[in-house]
Amino acid sequence: MKKISEKTVDYSVYRNGTTYLGTASVDLPSIEFLSETIKGAGIAGEMESPTIGHTSAMSLTINWRTVTPEAVGLIAPESHALDFRAVVQVYDPTKGEYNTVQEKISVRAMPKSLSIGKLEAGATMDSSNEFSVNYLKILHDGKEVLEIDKINYVFRVNGKDYLANIKTQLGL
Repeated sequence: MKKISEKTVDYSVYRNGTTYLGTASVDLPSIEFLSETIKGAGIAGEMESPTIGHTSAMSLTINWRTVTPEAVGLIAPESHALDFRAVVQVYDPTKGEYNTVQEKISVRAMPKSLSIGKLEAGATMDSSNEFSVNYLKILHDGKEVLEIDKINYVFRVNGKDYLANIKTQLGL
């Protein structure tokens, strides 16, 4: 029987794989294919046709409780390698017990903005960094489930690269 994935137990935010960035909440990228509306002879109306492996711009936001040196450092106009390491709680109904699995989401991203937030006594500052993401990789329990590398023409889901044949045909 399948295990039921329930929730994130906790997670950590790292830069360059080793530098712990602190306490934050993260709005992860949304993946949306580029598409065209197709209509014409042989089609009863219109339909959306997604383009294989080509996605719209992806963005990521890290929300901080206060302005930190780490948050300010992420506005540097360079590519930032960020890792979000999470532990996910799963329930095994056959054994009637909880277990955990590791999730790791890695991105390479360029800064778009830094919101310093607000000052108010006894309250969080609510600062945030927003990034443009050009690389995304998700590992679930050590297994790669998704890799999008816009620069190197990779769109891999569960081990299958949907751009590999196109890349070969283009001579890339």
